[in-house]
Amino acid sequence: MSAPSAFRGFLVKEVRHILRDWQTLLVLMGMPLAQVLLFGYAVRSDVRNINLAIVEPQPDAATASLRARFEGSSGTYRFVGTFANVAQLESRFKDGTVRQAVVLPMRFAERLDRGERVQVQVITDGADPNSGGIMESDALAVLRRWDAARGGARPALRIDVAARMRFNPTLESVNLFVPGLIAFVLTIVSAMMTAITIVREKELGTMEMLLVSPLRPRQVVIGKVAPYVLLGFLDVVIVLTAAQLVFHVPFRGSVTLLLAESVLFIVTSLSMGIVISTNASSQRVAMMAAIAMTMLPTLLLSGFIFPIAALPWPLQALSNVVPARWFIVIVRGIMLKGAGFADLWHETLILAGITAFLLTVGVRRLAVRLG
Repeated sequence: MSAPSAFRGFLVKEVRHILRDWQTLLVLMGMPLAQVLLFGYAVRSDVRNINLAIVEPQPDAATASLRARFEGSSGTYRFVGTFANVAQLESRFKDGTVRQAVVLPMRFAERLDRGERVQVQVITDGADPNSGGIMESDALAVLRRWDAARGGARPALRIDVAARMRFNPTLESVNLFVPGLIAFVLTIVSAMMTAITIVREKELGTMEMLLVSPLRPRQVVIGKVAPYVLLGFLDVVIVLTAAQLVFHVPFRGSVTLLLAESVLFIVTSLSMGIVISTNASSQRVAMMAAIAMTMLPTLLLSGFIFPIAALPWPLQALSNVVPARWFIVIVRGIMLKGAGFADLWHETLILAGITAFLLTVGVRRLAVRLG
């Protein structure tokens, strides 16, 4: 047989092999579409649905008019409520239910009517410096437009705005990305490596050798993934050490709480890797599925880079099942805001629920398949 004929035969054989491997074909065809849709809709720099609170110690016609101006800002703001003083907002800033507050003084309308210059304070959550700067600019623009419309033809601006960034006053971008890197690193180490390792063991046949031993299938699974729990924990320690010593990222919360939450997320990622391995026919399929199901959602749908509030509502709904979304809120809350478990119990409960579901499904499927 000539070399060209042998090459054609070899090429036809490989094409048939790919066509027969429906899992590989499905991933190869689905990944480009998923990437286009995710990047097209998730890469947004605008900020919408900002949780806004207004502090008005003495409500009057002017405060009501200003509140209506913010509420009518075409989806930019989601009005949370009015408060009597700033102290009532402390816990709400920590748990994320309030991201921006406009603080109005006493006798607001009366002082404006007398022509006095009145100071209004805008407090913004700066944990995400990208959205924090945009949020501050938007609020200042609304205040200036309202003041200009109320002042009529008088050109003098009678409102002095004092802007204040909370948790990240200098808007350092490293304070945004380093906490999110913990989730990204753990996703790679735990989910992807677990999926590839288990599938490789099945391909090589070494998994069957373990099954003829006295070990039960569940014990085999635990033995395979336990080292990645330790490896992920060490990665968390390394990232936190680098964040403190190299980048000087503030750490205002409990180290113990953060390490405990990290262990929970490691187990979540390991469970995702187990689920992927039970449905993958080869290491190639496992790797591509891990990228599509773990890495891309962690980058685009978790708030790691782009704010979730800027996403279209279908992607916002989808982000609720992305474990990294809740873990990143927890990490940033502990490190940048000094939040405790009382502020983060909701996110922790959701993450624990996702973990229990994935772990149950993954271990059962793998145990049945091995058995």
